[in-house]
Amino acid sequence: MAELVRMSEATAIGLHAMIVLSRADQPLSAAAAAENLEVSTAHLSKVLQTLVRSGLLEARRGPNGGYTLAKPRDEIRLLDIYEALEGPMRHDGCLFAKPVCRRTTCALGEVVVGVRNQVFEHLRSTTLEDVIAGERR
Repeated sequence: MAELVRMSEATAIGLHAMIVLSRADQPLSAAAAAENLEVSTAHLSKVLQTLVRSGLLEARRGPNGGYTLAKPRDEIRLLDIYEALEGPMRHDGCLFAKPVCRRTTCALGEVVVGVRNQVFEHLRSTTLEDVIAGERR
């Protein structure tokens, strides 16, 4: 059975890492970000490399190197980060990986669609800037 909304640990780490990086005024190493998030540096490094390949982060080597946002934080939506790590979000009303209902009604279909659409809309309409602005309040 699939999750109501798929969110792996890697995606949760990636979302939080992007927030940490968006607060930084200089490149941040994977080790420093991992310490801030209290996660494995190795796991975070894999997540960060995926975000680099997706064009959301830039990586610089060397003593002054580290990770920085590839775009301004008001141009990076939480959905961009989610989809870079999970792929497209499901919008259907089935909790099974392969839909099994052949009927026109489902016990949870409307609820599942509603929750998935609500999460999708939040991720689509929220930027890293929105998250940082919310912290300042």
